[in-house]
Order: sequence, then structure tokens, then C-alpha cells
Amino acid sequence: MTAEPVHSRLRAPFPYFGGKSRVAPAVWERFGSVPRYVEPFAGSLAVLMARPVPFTGREIVNDSDGLLVNMWRALAADPEAVAHHADWPAAEIDLHARHAWLVGQRESITSRLEGDPDWYDAKAAGWWLWGISLWVGGGWCSGRGPWRSVDGEMVNSDDGQGIHRKLPHAGDDGRCIHRQIPHAGGGRGIHRKHPTVTGGSPFHGVHALARREGGILAAIQPLAERLRDALIFCGDWRRAVTPAVMLGTGRGRGASAEGVCAVFLDPPYDHADRELGLYAHDENIAGAVRDWALANGDDLRLRIALCGYEGISMPGWVELPWKTAGGYSGQGKSTRAAANTRRERVWFSPHCHRAGLFDGASG
Repeated sequence: MTAEPVHSRLRAPFPYFGGKSRVAPAVWERFGSVPRYVEPFAGSLAVLMARPVPFTGREIVNDSDGLLVNMWRALAADPEAVAHHADWPAAEIDLHARHAWLVGQRESITSRLEGDPDWYDAKAAGWWLWGISLWVGGGWCSGRGPWRSVDGEMVNSDDGQGIHRKLPHAGDDGRCIHRQIPHAGGGRGIHRKHPTVTGGSPFHGVHALARREGGILAAIQPLAERLRDALIFCGDWRRAVTPAVMLGTGRGRGASAEGVCAVFLDPPYDHADRELGLYAHDENIAGAVRDWALANGDDLRLRIALCGYEGISMPGWVELPWKTAGGYSGQGKSTRAAANTRRERVWFSPHCHRAGLFDGASG
């Protein structure tokens, strides 16, 4: 009798729109044992973190958001430094100042990440992690908004080329107003609980978390160990799905099963189907990703999973409906955002395993 796979319980230490942790075990059931795994849209790395253990093989992840990639690289290489810079009280003025600084550093950080696979900035990583754990809604460090830092001062340029300033959830209905400060009622990310203005709850800041759970370093150290051998790239998604990256070769099709690679595609969904501004890099590329998946789905060496909303035509692929738990991805105020929680689908290419046939190997 084949043993059931043991899925990792690791989670990203920050909230993220569109995370796939709920469906990740089903994805690995269909990927099975593979010597190589590629994730071109890293995000919160929910699927990689849920991979059944133990396993062997190469793991390659990529994202175009330089600040996100920098966080993952720095966390993997120097969790102590990241924890040091992430350990800071929740303060509106610091959130605005660090947000503006990070937006200003994005271009240079991204260029360094693209040019050197070993480079990272631990301070930027810690500040990014601290800030996204306080932020309400999407658009963290997107560079969209009227406010910008000019000569060390916050200036309202009103040209949409800066940042948004935000206020926290300020009422029992959980709503927030346009100008927001740190998230104050959800307990998400590395801070989990922050000063609240919704119900008179006692203060629970990052230092309380440190006393309760052993500190931020204790929370992220397992993630650093998990990612130590992963390759973390920064750039366009197409760079992560070349034959050299996926299979370690530029040869044509028809290789043996020893060269199998699992590819998990979770691009930003079509703009017409959802609210915009959820991600720092919110490109409308879902169609191009689907085209690549369909063009490569019959390759014997590839097991591909594609995420999206219902209604996509993927001939010959297996469609898996699933429902999100709501949570961070369902915080949009529109009826469409609520309805989208039931529209989630994952399509699996023809050479993925059928449901229930996971081979149980450690691959």
C-alpha cells in the first residue's frame, strides 16, 4: 500500500492576493514525483512550500517584482538580517516613509537582481516584509499614487506616479478609507496582530509576537532552510520556461521521464475578470501564458498546471474547480470580487497524473 504524501505546512510570512495554498496539495497530487520544478510567477510561493516531503531535485522560481524577489533571496541567504530590519513597531509615519523609499529603490534593486543571481539587500527585504504585513489591500510598493518622496519630504504630486497613503480598518464593519495606515484588525503576516481601532482589543505588536512565538527570526528561519537550495530569479516569466531552465538542455522533445519538469503557472488573471492594482507588477499577460501552456502541453517531459477563472478553453487538459477561503484575496468590496472566489480553476496538461494516482515517490 502506497504511503500518503506528507505536505509541508510552511507558509509565507506575509499576506498576498491570489495565493494558492488551499489547492496546492491537489496540484502536487497531479504533478507527482518530478526531478525539477519551475514557478515563473513566484508570489507567496504557496505551491512550492506545500511540496510533499522528502524530495530531491532542482527548484527554480521567478518573479518580475524585484522587491518581492529581493525579499525571498535575502530571507533564504540571511534570515537574521531580514528579521532585524523587519522587527519594528507599527507606525503610520514609518510605513509611509519606508514605502516611498522602497518604491524609489525598486529600479536599482531589480537591475542588481537581474544581473547577479546571488545579490540581495537585507534592509530592503526586511522593510518590505514589515510593510506588507501592515498594508491594507493591494498595491504595496506599486509606485501608483499621488504621493512621492522629494528631497526627503512627502509631496503630493497628483500625477499618479508616486504612492498611496493609507489608513487602517477604522470601524467594526472592517472597511477602510482611501488614505490608509497599517492594517489594524486582521492579524496577517509576520506581525499577525497590531494595534486595533475596531473593538478596543489590547495592543499586540511585533514585540508581543516575539515574546509569544520566539521572535520574527524563529518564524522565518524554517523558510530560509526550505529555500536554501532553490534558485530565485528576477525577470520576465518567459525566461523561466526555456528548455535550458526547465530541463537543463536545449534539445528537442522526446526525452525520457528522467527529464520531467513540473511547471506551475499562476499569472495575474485577465484584467477584465478582476479588480486592478492588486500587484506591484499588474500586467495583462494571462492570454500569452495560456498560449504558451497550450503550445507545450503535449511535451512528454512537462507536467503543467495553469491557474485562472472558469470559462477558459484548454482542449485536452483536465479542469479542477476549487473555491478560495476568502481571506486576503477576497477583501475586494465589489460583488465581482466575492463571486470570483467560486470561479477559481486549475487546468492540468495531458501528462499530469490523474487524481488519486500520486505515486508517493520522493522525487
